[in-house]
Amino acid sequence: MKGIIGKKVGMTQIFDESGNVIPVTVLEAGPCYVTQVRLAERDGYMAVQLGFGETKPKRLTQGQLGHLRRNNLPALRYLREFRVPNGTLDVEEGAQIKADVFTKGDRVDVIGTSKGRGFAGTVKRHGFHRQPKTHGQSDRERAPGSIGAGSTPGRTIKGLRMSGRMGNDRVTIENLEVVVVDADRNLIAVRGSVPGVKGGIVLIKPARTRRR
Repeated sequence: MKGIIGKKVGMTQIFDESGNVIPVTVLEAGPCYVTQVRLAERDGYMAVQLGFGETKPKRLTQGQLGHLRRNNLPALRYLREFRVPNGTLDVEEGAQIKADVFTKGDRVDVIGTSKGRGFAGTVKRHGFHRQPKTHGQSDRERAPGSIGAGSTPGRTIKGLRMSGRMGNDRVTIENLEVVVVDADRNLIAVRGSVPGVKGGIVLIKPARTRRR
């Protein structure tokens, strides 16, 4: 089972053998613990539940602590499930997963929560153009304009791009290359950017698709 929970540390740059600059995002990957294994005959699907981020026991409920104490695990703040194909379950409850589950050159998908931008207008949220600044304009410079036809269909179409909450969504960046794996310090560096703030929780999974 390849997959791990991590935390975004920040961005930096490294140099390859030819002296080219590579922008990378450093992730604190693990250590994670296998808190539960879900089986198809019992749960209807196969998955591995991982726990990450040791914390004080008083910050968890008694139900959460009891779930972890079944396998003599410490108090873990974050629990996430990773689906596995049928017949490929190769871990046991209580096992530890570290950053070396991935190697240099692997392709991964990184899932995180994007930065929340609050309530945003159409120019910032969707890249709309502004209205003309001249010809009598007083308060219409950043207005979205018309939102529908008059008589037909006589309503606003669903899905129309309008003002609203921006960000704070689950975002997946696909097919990032693993550039550095430091198992001793539980660090993984991937080429490119990763969604979310510094310190945000991310999921690292093997890439589902492969770019040509």
